[in-house]
Amino acid sequence: MSVYPPKNISEKNFRHIDLSSTHMDLISQDDILNIGHLIRHPPAEYADIEYLQNMGLITAYTTFENEKVKKLLEDTSEKFDVVISDLFESELYTALGALYDCPFIWGYSMGPHWLALRLVDETTNPAYAMDYLAPDIPPFRMWAPRLLKLWTQIKWFFIKMTNVIRQERTFYKQYFEPIFAKRNKRLPEYEDVIYNASMVLSNEFPGNGLMPSVPQNFKFIGGYHIETPPKPLPHEILTILDNAKHGFIYFSMGSTWKSKDIPKEVTKGLLEMFGTLKETVIWKYEEGLQNVPKNVHILKWAPQTSILAHPNILFFITHGGLLSSIESVHYAVPVIGVPIYFDQFINIDRGVQRGSALRVDLSMNLPRDLKVAIDTMVKDKTFKKRAEEISSIYHDRPVTPGTELVHWVEHVVRTRGAPHLRSPASLMPWWEKMFLDVIVFVIIVGMISVYYVKKAIKHVFGSKFVSKKKRN
Repeated sequence: MSVYPPKNISEKNFRHIDLSSTHMDLISQDDILNIGHLIRHPPAEYADIEYLQNMGLITAYTTFENEKVKKLLEDTSEKFDVVISDLFESELYTALGALYDCPFIWGYSMGPHWLALRLVDETTNPAYAMDYLAPDIPPFRMWAPRLLKLWTQIKWFFIKMTNVIRQERTFYKQYFEPIFAKRNKRLPEYEDVIYNASMVLSNEFPGNGLMPSVPQNFKFIGGYHIETPPKPLPHEILTILDNAKHGFIYFSMGSTWKSKDIPKEVTKGLLEMFGTLKETVIWKYEEGLQNVPKNVHILKWAPQTSILAHPNILFFITHGGLLSSIESVHYAVPVIGVPIYFDQFINIDRGVQRGSALRVDLSMNLPRDLKVAIDTMVKDKTFKKRAEEISSIYHDRPVTPGTELVHWVEHVVRTRGAPHLRSPASLMPWWEKMFLDVIVFVIIVGMISVYYVKKAIKHVFGSKFVSKKKRN
């Protein structure tokens, strides 16, 4: 089930449920996903936690209310060996593992953030762990970032526990109880289902900056989507790149955020600025443009990995999504990042920290600020050198990420959920992890002991006092 229907699939064992019609309607109505809106109205917060949780919840509702999805789930003859689901702010999808009595695996589009780790291990310490809800990256030398991380976790859990999880539990019972009943199965408790995932497949690689320790069932498969070797470029694009005498710059703001939504005055300024460069510029822009300089080439659709693999590329101007970030590492391409939202700030800042990237803020001054970054990266060759060093670390693996992904999925199926890889932390409630039950027991025993000691002292010394008084 996805919003991106695959093309040219001939395998007989493959079926696809297309969710694009309903989900794309949600995306098109969302101002957060419009670059023009964000330039003119920058968010007050780095990430609106309540908005993100509600967005995850609505996405889950929309998925399960799809008629094709309902038909699949209500068919009692359907059986599966494993369920793999994307994790984004809602755990409702874990019900599918219980429904089909099979292992459940989370596919997480980011790194070892505490929001994913809490489902298979425990919440990481905010003093040193990053997440996409706050911009800072470790190590946190000052108290302010650590305080912000702590506050972020507290706020997230408060919203989740006081509002969202109640809605999830209600939907879970109303939606899935009849479906389970058709299979003569009792609906398990929602909390038992949430924490029963067998594994998390993280779209990250271990060498990508400082990361917390992870349990054995948290696997790094970042880069699995990259085909090796890359697909050949279309002839017209290949000709442009081969003839780029001074090299070329590739500019794309991804697939969710689109360059066509950039304000017209900013677009005009970017074209004028690009026109002053001797380098060739490839700009993924989803509509036609007028008055385009000779050295600028507009592509409504761009085969990104194949472009990044071309030897004449100088650097990549990107919004900093994790897929684009990993692709740039894969092909050792330096980056100028213009982060927009979510984890993009962390992705770009880690590149800046490692010396393979520069960051430019998204604003109406983008043409001017971007020109400064371009001039810097053209002159300073250390960005390319660092990109090559990081890329060598990325490629230094025993197997390719795609091979590893397949292995672990099949391993989970063969071992019925890979219980031997699970962390014991996932089997304990939070109050036991924090020894609260032991602390309460010790306090109670201590209070009882103090009470009886006082009573004994009072009895012994009180009796002596009374006897002495009588003698007097």
